[in-house]
Amino acid sequence: MQELPVVAAVPKNESAIKKPNWLRVKLPTGENYKHVRSLVDTHKLHTICESGNCPNMGECWGEGTATFMILGNTCTRSCGFCAVATGRPDPVDWDEPQRVAEAIYLMKVKHAVLTSVDRDELKDGGSTIWHNTIKAVKQLNPDTTLETLIPDFKGIKEQIQQVIDAAPEVVSHNIETVERLTKRVRIQAKYWRSMEVLRTLKEGGMRVKSGIMLGLGETREEVIQTLTDLRDNGVDVVTIGQYLQPTKKHLPVDRFVHPNEFAEYREIGYNLGLDYVESGPLVRSSYHSERHVIPGYGRAKWQEGK
Repeated sequence: MQELPVVAAVPKNESAIKKPNWLRVKLPTGENYKHVRSLVDTHKLHTICESGNCPNMGECWGEGTATFMILGNTCTRSCGFCAVATGRPDPVDWDEPQRVAEAIYLMKVKHAVLTSVDRDELKDGGSTIWHNTIKAVKQLNPDTTLETLIPDFKGIKEQIQQVIDAAPEVVSHNIETVERLTKRVRIQAKYWRSMEVLRTLKEGGMRVKSGIMLGLGETREEVIQTLTDLRDNGVDVVTIGQYLQPTKKHLPVDRFVHPNEFAEYREIGYNLGLDYVESGPLVRSSYHSERHVIPGYGRAKWQEGK
């Protein structure tokens, strides 16, 4: 699930409506935020926090964490929901893995998240840079756990294996939406291809994570079916958040989903047998991701609250 901005959205065939109070966040401030801002700028790094205008950037950067986006900040795909720029990417920067590793070292974080744009024009889909970056981060930061939010690599198992071989603690690939809406929302992606990617990761011994967005026109039954499909394909962790329209050129918001409905999907996910379900209007893929590393943590907390 991509990191998306908090902006007023226009539902289909309706005039602009007021953003609900539960979607309001504080502006980023504080010394830790300034420190992370400085490191990102100094090392010429890209973050999905910025490229996706994430609403949680202030909170996460204020705690000294960030999600780094490798392989540039221009994507070869043009998904209808995503704020990341589409176009012809810059050449691969083979020094990037070391710069990312050094930035994580200077930030002194216990948990880091890596993601990337799609690089369909590359013969290896960018998988070599993925492998090298994971290895560089682990070599320089042996005590830092790592989550990788990967593209589908067109379902090519040899490229997915490059990530598996580098052995991050968590590998995430977002399904983003329900099967019926996939062609409209993700355009170049395929629902069942993404499910196969998730299954391949699980069969490779990974702790597997995925995410979906609500507010694009999906039904309750379709959301439950998607959660079931994710479980059946080996997913351990699922994040569920509200879609918000990045610009007028992107897909409109169909509706703002109430927090109570997010809470209901959280319960359904756990009852289906998922190990960790993070569900709420402002939830994004990397939100609280340090907790997603620990098997049984989410389910134990859920049981305590019952």
